[in-house]
Amino acid sequence: MPDKTINCKDCGAEFIFSEGEQAFYQEKGFANEPQRCPDCRRARKQQRNNNSGGGGGGRYSNGW
Repeated sequence: MPDKTINCKDCGAEFIFSEGEQAFYQEKGFANEPQRCPDCRRARKQQRNNNSGGGGGGRYSNGW
């Protein structure tokens, strides 16, 4: 599995999906390659964590 060059879907930067990362994804059973560069992945994860506010992230409504 050679390294792959992928374009980030958020910022458009090229990043390397290394052989080691590919093996990790395969080991975890992830079907898709990453679509975001490490910086955008980190920013997105931080944004999700900051917006969760408890209560399961606000994705579901209980109708109240």
